[in-house]
Amino acid sequence: MDSAEHDRTPTGPSRSGTGADLPPGWTAGRPVPRDVDDLFRVAAAHDRSGLGRPTTTPESVAARVVGPGAQTREHCVVRDPAGVIRAWGEVHDRAAGRTVVAVLVDPGLVDPGPAGAEPDDGTADRVAAFLFDWAEQQGRRLALERGLEATQLDAGAFAGDDRQHRWLTAAGYVHVRTWWQMSRPVEAAEAAADAFPPPGEGITVRQVVRDDGTPDERDLRAVHDVLEAAFTDHFNYHEETFDEFVTRQQQEVGHAWDHWWLAELEDGEPVGALVGEVSAGADGQPDGSYVAYLGVTSAARGRGVARSLLHALISDAAARGRDRVGLEVDADSPTGAVGLYQSMGFRTRYVTESWHRDLVVR
Repeated sequence: MDSAEHDRTPTGPSRSGTGADLPPGWTAGRPVPRDVDDLFRVAAAHDRSGLGRPTTTPESVAARVVGPGAQTREHCVVRDPAGVIRAWGEVHDRAAGRTVVAVLVDPGLVDPGPAGAEPDDGTADRVAAFLFDWAEQQGRRLALERGLEATQLDAGAFAGDDRQHRWLTAAGYVHVRTWWQMSRPVEAAEAAADAFPPPGEGITVRQVVRDDGTPDERDLRAVHDVLEAAFTDHFNYHEETFDEFVTRQQQEVGHAWDHWWLAELEDGEPVGALVGEVSAGADGQPDGSYVAYLGVTSAARGRGVARSLLHALISDAAARGRDRVGLEVDADSPTGAVGLYQSMGFRTRYVTESWHRDLVVR
């Protein structure tokens, strides 16, 4: 990742390694710190076009591009002839065999063409094709570095975003899953100790932080082990080592150790885990809490473990003065998670999709 500042003179390639061309005068290259605001502008415009509002923050963009999260990510920005960033590609080395891809193109992107000519709406298509080809190159490189013969390119889209769907299809991706982005309001009274029923008989729920605010590594390993066991039979599971998991969580903007919980049996056996995050409020609104991971081992399902872990997070959010708890759930979850969340007051705010492409590298 480049760390030095540069001037706005467009530099870089106009052709991807697999042959896609940028329009004449357009260039591509890596972003630098001063580009973060422009990248947020592109991301926010993309979200407004597909959803009506942004789903990210400048802090999140900075963390991924020039902060700790940049260690496992590659980025490519596309500039128009005036040097303005109009598109952004991101590739995340998420786990062995899985590479997460994001291609965001300014919804207002058109090539004005010669003076007096009608706008050429094909410019956005060419830019998108360039970035998807670039992402393929990065995925291929990462797979080879890991010694793999193939990898999964995992991209996303908002439901109903026909433009993004068209580009994904052209790049060889297939829609494989739908996700409900759910949220539940939080009331101040839910901070009370008796706001929710206690955990089921023989089950204890506790945070992983110690009195000094730092986590116990044994607890962190327990969280990792529970989640690995809980998600083995879930859609698109890819094994992640303990070091990979903990490092990735620490790179998230909303990371906080005191948002992690464990559920244990009387003998101390961990059977459930919840990894929460701080969800920043937009435009001066209160922060919320977010469920990044919630897993229960198969032997403990049906005992109210997941509900108790959610109660702990909701109560904690209320005590912090937050107004909501959010989460993502597989619309086709085989565990009955959707019914649990709905019974607890969670409602779908918007819908996203996973699009995959299997890439053979050798």
